[in-house]
Amino acid sequence: MKRLTCPVWGQLFCASLAWLSVPACAEWDTSRLWVNAGFYSAHFDTHKGLRNANPGLGFEYKLDDSWSATAGRFINSDNAHSSYVGAYFQPWHIGPVKLGVVGGAFNGYPKAFNGGWFPAVIPTASLEHGQWGLNVALVPPLKDRLYGAVSFQLKFRFKD
Repeated sequence: MKRLTCPVWGQLFCASLAWLSVPACAEWDTSRLWVNAGFYSAHFDTHKGLRNANPGLGFEYKLDDSWSATAGRFINSDNAHSSYVGAYFQPWHIGPVKLGVVGGAFNGYPKAFNGGWFPAVIPTASLEHGQWGLNVALVPPLKDRLYGAVSFQLKFRFKD
């Protein structure tokens, strides 16, 4: 079976369209848009020489208090470029911390699905205050294809 490939700019375009289509039916509110510069991943396998700093560019748009759409691109732990598109669902609150999952599709991991797109659901916690926020995700390992980590994503929003 031949695998369909798409150039990087095409992947970003498709991911952006999917991300932008989610809030299209609602009124656009710039104060709901969060921007991030990638992740920092504290890997469980510290001896494997994995990249902990994962710079990139990502966006998150708050649909309501429980749902957000997200998309972005970053340099992953294998030092390859990855893209993602998905949604956060965080219905539970412990004080100011929101708990739930982020589900979506990722690509760019050479040992996982030949670098192609694959689905994932990852437990997350978020703390947001004013213009700053922090997403913390528990990335489970997947055999020898993906390495487990606790991932930190600092985010910023422009207020109206």
